[in-house]
Amino acid sequence: MIELVLPPTNEELEHARRVVARFVDPTPTVTISVRGRRVFVKLESLQVTGSFKIRGALAAIDAAHREDPTGAVITASAGNHGLGIAHASSLLGVHATVVVPENASAAKVEKLSKYDVELLQFGSSFDDAQALAKRLAEERSIRFISPFNDSDVIAGQSTVFDEMLFQAPEIEHVVVSVGGGGLISGTLISRDAHGRSDIRVTGVQPEESAALYHVLRGAAMSDVVHRPTIADGLAGGGDEGAVTNELVAKSGIELVLVPEVEIRHAVREIVEVNGLVMEGSAAASYAAIATNRVDDATSRIGFIASGRNISHELLIELLKHP
Repeated sequence: MIELVLPPTNEELEHARRVVARFVDPTPTVTISVRGRRVFVKLESLQVTGSFKIRGALAAIDAAHREDPTGAVITASAGNHGLGIAHASSLLGVHATVVVPENASAAKVEKLSKYDVELLQFGSSFDDAQALAKRLAEERSIRFISPFNDSDVIAGQSTVFDEMLFQAPEIEHVVVSVGGGGLISGTLISRDAHGRSDIRVTGVQPEESAALYHVLRGAAMSDVVHRPTIADGLAGGGDEGAVTNELVAKSGIELVLVPEVEIRHAVREIVEVNGLVMEGSAAASYAAIATNRVDDATSRIGFIASGRNISHELLIELLKHP
């Protein structure tokens, strides 16, 4: 059964802005060199949990807590959303359960284990973990918080571009890495809410795991083949009938695919040229700009550095052999 989720209302957007502003300091938008080109980058990699996901988690948990002050929440995650839920639940005093796949990033699982949450590892994919989380939510009569198919989560993610637009109002094109589509949906909503439909938005997915790209071209979500990628935060994301699918489809924006080798090279290049650490999910957007896959050589372009949670072992490997 497909759960009907609607786009965030104005009230949900305003609530998200308030709760995010209460707990999260704005991250900077800076300029870096991408193969000699000046590019804006919104450093969500500096968040306390290492990714932008803390925003949507705060908005959703605070909304759930207002509905039921004694209630708990549960989620499924490839890692970063789970960290956001764990941190937000500690700030708001809500009990949380986080279900991750058994093959989730070791770096993210280690960070999760330090929080006072019920941490469960189940299955070999995000879909497996999500199926268990939804079943437990029903059995326990608690709220399931999707990493992307949730109006409060999308509202929380919209605050990323709210800040970016305030910090770099001259931006003309923003590139956003896409998994389930929560961040790009929030970006589109924020752009339009600020009356800036003139700003071009492009989504980026790894070639090895690009559910939304293929679904928008007529494929069934269940038929999309997923292969391993270092952009694990984007891997396997997507639900059939998710509101994010609808929002991206209606926007008419372009989605581009980036080969795995280019994402690996990008992680190394970002460190060597700019002294920044970004996980593969963030580096996918950098790679799309660096290789001109976004087909834009003249406008003021930028991207969202969505996270930094890459294992030390993988980072060292990529620095030696990208």
